[in-house]
Amino acid sequence: MSPEIIGAVGLIVMIMLVCLRVPVALAMLGAGLIGFGAVTSPGGSLQMLKDIPTDVLAKYDFSAIPLFILMGVFAAHSGMAGKLFDATRTIFGGVRGSLGIAGIGSSGIFASISGSSLATASTMTRVALPEMEKHGYNPGFACGVLAAGGTLGIMIPPSIALLVYAILTEQSVGDMFIAGFLPGLLGMVMYSITVMIMVRWKPHLAQPGEKTSWKEKLFSLTGLIPFSFIFIIIITGIFFGLFTPTEGAAVGAFASWLYAVFKGMRLKGLKQSLTETLALSAVVFFMLLGAEALGLFINVSRIASSLAEWIGALQVSPLVVLIGILIMYFLLGLFMDALAMLVITIPVVFPIILALGYDPVWFGIIAVLTVELGLITPPMGMNIFVIKAMAPHIKLSDMFKGVTPFIVSDVIRLVVLVAFPSISLVLLS
Repeated sequence: MSPEIIGAVGLIVMIMLVCLRVPVALAMLGAGLIGFGAVTSPGGSLQMLKDIPTDVLAKYDFSAIPLFILMGVFAAHSGMAGKLFDATRTIFGGVRGSLGIAGIGSSGIFASISGSSLATASTMTRVALPEMEKHGYNPGFACGVLAAGGTLGIMIPPSIALLVYAILTEQSVGDMFIAGFLPGLLGMVMYSITVMIMVRWKPHLAQPGEKTSWKEKLFSLTGLIPFSFIFIIIITGIFFGLFTPTEGAAVGAFASWLYAVFKGMRLKGLKQSLTETLALSAVVFFMLLGAEALGLFINVSRIASSLAEWIGALQVSPLVVLIGILIMYFLLGLFMDALAMLVITIPVVFPIILALGYDPVWFGIIAVLTVELGLITPPMGMNIFVIKAMAPHIKLSDMFKGVTPFIVSDVIRLVVLVAFPSISLVLLS
């Protein structure tokens, strides 16, 4: 049996294991180890099993992941999110759909130091959903707003998804963060426009917010200071080369901890935050171990390079191939977690993208955006299920109905970013 056939069989088996609800990390690790041994030798699998944990866990770049997670956990436990939502609600006071716009804006800003879509969605739902329901918002639409706002965490830097993509493809983490800024900001604007369109088209979805004076709006800006301070430190430091992304994550985590202590966090809160960070980090690193094993298997099986050669021989334009890859990401997103999709597919897809001559940083942005769609599309829709767990009184069908306009908005944004790559790359020039 040729290495390519072994590679194809290994990928099919891995997908079947995932469909059978085997944890994604374990499915990748098992397929990688057994497949590598089938292509090389059983001794090769044992050697890989010995080397992979050291290679992954000792890699300096990966140390930024738990630090970014810790930064977001401190922000969530310090009351930052509540002050953030109050500030954005006051700023947009009097505008129809103002609470929805505030939910989008506060989610985007919170995502800038959280780095996680699920953490953003759960935190902002806890803060904003009760207020939106109290002010007469349609429950399904309110959940759709917060689910969509949560997806901004996968794009706005610092993003764990962009960090993982950069490491898997050996791109600059700083370049990925900077390239994600404008597409993330574009997402915030388009989501806000979507809210305004929906509440005018269907007035029963939301009530006008309480009017606020210009003095109140200006005073409310103080609620944005903690987030703005941390975000500016991280992005400015990385952009000007003052520190690495890992050092930036450490600085941000320390700043978030100082704020949390200032707001009353004590030893019990610190232990809770560290425990939560360790649990989330363990999940991410276990997935990276599986991705490393799968990547080595795909490499020795030559399935990725053979696939790239086959696609290159097709009489189709590179754009058609790109659209096919993005459709594949969208379909996978219906069933799989966003980070799992990246670590499984990038070893296969990335050589094809390079062979087609596309910019790897730009592709990372549109790939992550397409993956982001999976967080709010049925049947997986991880953000929707996170919100459902926190709001069991709202029907799941109503939530998916409420998020549909934002899916349309994301598809439009994806088309714009594909048509105009300079939006992602202009800040790098």
